[in-house]
Amino acid sequence: MFRVIRFDLLLKVMVFLTIVITIAVYAVVQSIFGIEIGIFKLVTISSFCSVIVMFVLLFQPVSRKVWAIVRFFKKSIYPDLNGVWVGQVTTGDNDVFEVRAVIRQALLFTEIDMHGKTVKSITLETTPTTELNQKKLYYVYRSTPKNPAWCDYTGSTIFDVIEDGSSITLSGKYYTDRKSVGRISIKKISTDSDADVSYY
Repeated sequence: MFRVIRFDLLLKVMVFLTIVITIAVYAVVQSIFGIEIGIFKLVTISSFCSVIVMFVLLFQPVSRKVWAIVRFFKKSIYPDLNGVWVGQVTTGDNDVFEVRAVIRQALLFTEIDMHGKTVKSITLETTPTTELNQKKLYYVYRSTPKNPAWCDYTGSTIFDVIEDGSSITLSGKYYTDRKSVGRISIKKISTDSDADVSYY
């Protein structure tokens, strides 16, 4: 399993960009100022360039732009799930209630805040993955009921990431440590990952 991208590919890109930027800086300094740069200074420039490349690639707004460009050319890349989602939970007793969620995702993490009228959940762990060419999202959460007399509980879901044209749906069966089961299905309605979707 992997996060949003393959780490080996990310490291190769970072090394390549670091080398290119270091050579460019060396060439510019050499041609403009005519200064001969020693090996120690070249290693310092290389280290500095590596840090800059790493921070730029892992900075969420930049990484999302790069992600969108790569995904434009290669549709098999994991989709950007950032945004507001709405849907429903169907319990094992066939009770249905509305839920809203906000997903915040970057190259190295995915967080889901899910809210219902009587409960809200926070992410303990998520793992985007692809199994047999099917995109999935493993999700482990802790739910806190609105009623303070009720205890918190943990649960897990394996979401199928279903892409249909421009729309994305997450759907999966959930299990909790209260021995309850059901199904969650949510659909992306906005790309605003800073929205407030809470009921209380």
